[in-house]
Amino acid sequence: MAVAAVALLAAGCGKSSTDPGGGSAASGAYSGKGIGLAYDIGGKGDQSFNDAAFAGFEKAEKEFRIGGRDIEPQDGESTADKVQRLEQLAKAGYNPIVGVGFVYAPAVKEVAAKYPKITFGIVDDDTVKASNVADLLFHEEQGSYLAGVAAAKATKKNHIGFIGGVDIPLIHKFEAGFEQGARSVNPKIKIESQYLTQTAQEGGFASPDKGKDAANGQIEAGADVVYAAAGLSGQGVIQSAAAHRVWAIGVDSDQYKQSALAQYKDWILGSALKNVGGAVYDLTKSVVEGKPHTGEVRGDLKSGAVGFADSNPKYQAMKDVVAAVDKAKQDIVDGKVTVRVE
Repeated sequence: MAVAAVALLAAGCGKSSTDPGGGSAASGAYSGKGIGLAYDIGGKGDQSFNDAAFAGFEKAEKEFRIGGRDIEPQDGESTADKVQRLEQLAKAGYNPIVGVGFVYAPAVKEVAAKYPKITFGIVDDDTVKASNVADLLFHEEQGSYLAGVAAAKATKKNHIGFIGGVDIPLIHKFEAGFEQGARSVNPKIKIESQYLTQTAQEGGFASPDKGKDAANGQIEAGADVVYAAAGLSGQGVIQSAAAHRVWAIGVDSDQYKQSALAQYKDWILGSALKNVGGAVYDLTKSVVEGKPHTGEVRGDLKSGAVGFADSNPKYQAMKDVVAAVDKAKQDIVDGKVTVRVE
């Protein structure tokens, strides 16, 4: 998806989509210019985390008839660059403004304090505590548990793999849920595990080549289902799985439906969903209606904020796999299973 270059207030602030022009909400009560969205590493087009946020951004623009601006990150940028990006959106009158990813925490904390009448949202962070900030969080481990159940039921070798983008607590939640789900099916299943980088700055969430290399290694070691929680890097994992004719499990968005991955979709068993788009949309709705969300807003399996996508007909045809995943989902919702986070 092409984005038009826009002159920014400071160098290194990224680029923006075309701005529809700051319409007003259907209710007439909303006075902001629209929704502002600042992407995480990998940017729009990652077919995963950022694109999930963009889906909510688009839906909010359309349904509430408001404007919007979404801005891309730069490679190797600093917190100061993020501050400038958020300040640009705030000065222009966007409300709410959402930082997509925990890396925005310092910038959101600083800019929200300067603009108390604007609501800010930050995805995947709970450290920013302010009366005009919503911490948009998820029980990622629950969706990953379902991915683990699916993997353990679908494998023919009792050998599966997990690839995390960056070795951080957030991605540990994905791994913990995946492992617990898989071992609930087969306690002796072999699970390969690898993190692409130690820090986000090294490209763990933005390097399909790293993802492909890691998947190649796990598949050559014997894994025949590979799950990646690695943002844009996950595209390389899916490419590798398709080339080796083994299953890949996507993340965040329903990657079976992503046009950029269409040539590989037959080998995407499913995706562990994380409804970032829904969180962006719901926050915007709360602001438009004059009752902005603040504080911790956490989505789970019961609310539909996480889950497991079943779009692939090949997955749907695997009745025993589907039944096991459905049962696991119900057990979590009913409180019979508690998924650990590490």
